[in-house]
Amino acid sequence: MKCWMVRAGEGGRFAVDFQQNNMVGIGWLPLGPLHEYQSRGEIGERLALADPSLSEGQINNGRGQVFRFLKEIAIGDRVITYDPKSRVYLCGDIVGDYEYNLISDSPEYIHQRKVAWRHDFSRDKLSVSARNSLGSTLTLFSVGPRIQAELWCEAHDDQETLEEVQESGALDIEQIANEAIKDAIAALSPSEMEHLIAGILRAMGYRTKVTPTGADRGKDIIASPDGFGFQDPRIVVEVKHRKGKIGAPEIRSFLGGRQNGEKGLYVSTGGFTREAEYEAERANFPVRLMDSEDLLAAVYDNHALFDEKTRQLLPLRVLLWPLKGNDG
Repeated sequence: MKCWMVRAGEGGRFAVDFQQNNMVGIGWLPLGPLHEYQSRGEIGERLALADPSLSEGQINNGRGQVFRFLKEIAIGDRVITYDPKSRVYLCGDIVGDYEYNLISDSPEYIHQRKVAWRHDFSRDKLSVSARNSLGSTLTLFSVGPRIQAELWCEAHDDQETLEEVQESGALDIEQIANEAIKDAIAALSPSEMEHLIAGILRAMGYRTKVTPTGADRGKDIIASPDGFGFQDPRIVVEVKHRKGKIGAPEIRSFLGGRQNGEKGLYVSTGGFTREAEYEAERANFPVRLMDSEDLLAAVYDNHALFDEKTRQLLPLRVLLWPLKGNDG
C-alpha cells in the first residue's frame, strides 16, 4: 500500500485545517485547475510563464509535486501530515479524487484531495531514523514501508531500504534541528519543564519563583521584575507538560483564578484546541498561550542569556553552517 507525506505549509501551520476539513492540499495557485494538464512538461511550462523568477530547480520540484498530487496519488492510498504544535502525525486514507476548491477554508491550498483521518501518532514514539527520514525538504513525497508500518503499528523489517532514503530527498537540517530540540524538551519531567520555563523568563529579565509541587491553583511559576510580585508586570504561569491538547475548560479555570493586575502565561507542550484559543482571546486581561512551537522560538530567542541551571536542563550547541548562493 502506498503512503504519502503532504506537508501542511511552512511549519505545518495548516495541519489543523487539513484535519478539520478532512483533506490535504498543495499550493501553486497560478496553475489554475490541474485537470487540463497531462504531463510534467505542461505543468513546468505553465509555472515558468506564471513566475519568471523561478529557478530551473524550483520548476522541476514544483511540476513533480503537482503531477504526483494529480496523477500518482490514488484513492485508497495512505497519507500523513505533521502537526508540530501537538507533535503528532495525522494518519489517514485518501478517499477522493483531485478537487479544485476555490472556496476552500485554506485558500493557499486550493488543490485538494479528500482524506478520512484515522488516528494520530506521536512523534515521540517513532524511531530516530524514521524521524530523520520524515525531515525532508520536500512538500510531497512517498513514505516507505518501514516508516509506514511504524505509523500504523504494523509488523515490519527493521532494515531501512535504500529506496526510502532516496525517496525522502534532501534532509531539511533546520527542521531536523528544531524537532530534535523539541524531542529533548519532551523528555524533561514536569518539574524540569517548570524550571525550563522559569529559566526562559529569567533570561528575559524577570525574577521567578517556582511553586512547590501540589495544589498551586494555576500558579506553577510567578515572575516579576522584583521577584516579589510588587512591580508590574506580575506574570502567573501554568505549565502542562503532557500529551494531548488543553481544552477550553482548563483555560477557563486558569482565567478564573487570576487576580487584578496579573497577566497569564499558559504553557502546554501538547498544544491547545481551537476552543481553548478562543477562550484566551476573549479574556479581559492579557493572557498568552505557549505551545511547543512557541516554546522552541523562546528557546532560540533567549538561549544566549540562559543561566547555568537552565543550560544544564537543555544542553544545546550553536552550529555554524555555510550557505551557498541565495539559500537561507
